[in-house]
Amino acid sequence: MAEAQAVRPARAVPAWRGGFGRLWAAAVVSKFGDSLRTAALPLLAASLTRDPLLIAAVTACGYLPWLLFGLLGGAVADRIDQRRAMWAVDLVRGVLMAGFAAAIALGHASIGLLVALAFALTTLQTLFDNAATALLPSLVPPETLASANARLMTGQQLAGGFLAAPLVPVLLVAGAAVPYAADAATYVLAALLVASLRVTVPQRAPRPPGSTLRAEMAEGLRVLWRDATQRALCVATTLTNVGVGALIATLVLHVTGWLGAGDAGFAAAITAYAAGSLAGGAVAGRIGARLGRMRAVLAAGTVQTGALVAMGTVRELWVAVAALAVFGLMGMVWNVHQVTLMQERSPEGMLGRTSAAFRTLAIGGAPLGALLGGAVAAAWGLNTPALLAAGLFALAVASLTPQIN
Repeated sequence: MAEAQAVRPARAVPAWRGGFGRLWAAAVVSKFGDSLRTAALPLLAASLTRDPLLIAAVTACGYLPWLLFGLLGGAVADRIDQRRAMWAVDLVRGVLMAGFAAAIALGHASIGLLVALAFALTTLQTLFDNAATALLPSLVPPETLASANARLMTGQQLAGGFLAAPLVPVLLVAGAAVPYAADAATYVLAALLVASLRVTVPQRAPRPPGSTLRAEMAEGLRVLWRDATQRALCVATTLTNVGVGALIATLVLHVTGWLGAGDAGFAAAITAYAAGSLAGGAVAGRIGARLGRMRAVLAAGTVQTGALVAMGTVRELWVAVAALAVFGLMGMVWNVHQVTLMQERSPEGMLGRTSAAFRTLAIGGAPLGALLGGAVAAAWGLNTPALLAAGLFALAVASLTPQIN
């Protein structure tokens, strides 16, 4: 049954008019601001300390709330108006980012403040992401889900990485606080776009008497675990996220330290990743239609493993740039089909909880990976996190192989 769904062509496209267009615009605007922050934050952390473990701790605390609050965010998302939850969360995040920008402008930046900000933003994201995943199927026809996911992810990569990342050095010249102030403004704009959506809230079946958030969170875990396809994807994605956490946490040190490429090299590396992701969004549907969703995910993981090996063994900036471009392309193929499978296979009224269970277990690997990346970089060299990630991706591919009929 899983592969029968997986081979269905994903060529139908959603209409831009109406809800999807506004949701797409909100996602793209918000991602643009987030990428300004994401590109600037490692450079700020590296200016405050050269300790790989402390820098990795900033990344780790950006994932930790998923372990603590991810399941709760999914259960709440299935109970409430998802549109209202999303714009309210974005307003709060805008206020937090404006305060952080002010703190930097006044000279109060510290590693502790960076850790607190990362933790707070991701705590709010646990509700936002689960609500957004559950909202999308109510805005587009079922046959356009894969295309809608690809367009959302591609737009986010275009605005966030391909356009925003090269701007960071320019904005930093204007002031250390400028990227973060811009991120605050994009949160507010995204909140206004989401608030303007006109969505018909689906009728939810009444909850059983005495139902609690704890029981509903457990139900989401049970539904995920009983579905062999989603269970296998969750295990594989957890393994890859450990690797991605190790890579991202130390990427600035890999490029500026091991490769000696400086801030410009770091900007080139993350821009290459974004460009590859953009290309991946354009071809993900065709790859899925040709191979099937599960085979597309398997192929993506295999190619990503090779890219990571090249990145960790060849001490040349151009190799790292090319490897990150390929890594981003295949990462988009993986993400589009993994999310679409989850949306297709989750029972009605359960998508918030099943997506929360998936994300909590999968994203939970990232803080572990961030700490492992910092530890192996300190012990064996700044290129070793890429090789650690390659090994974990190879394990993920092996764990998915039994799902292919």
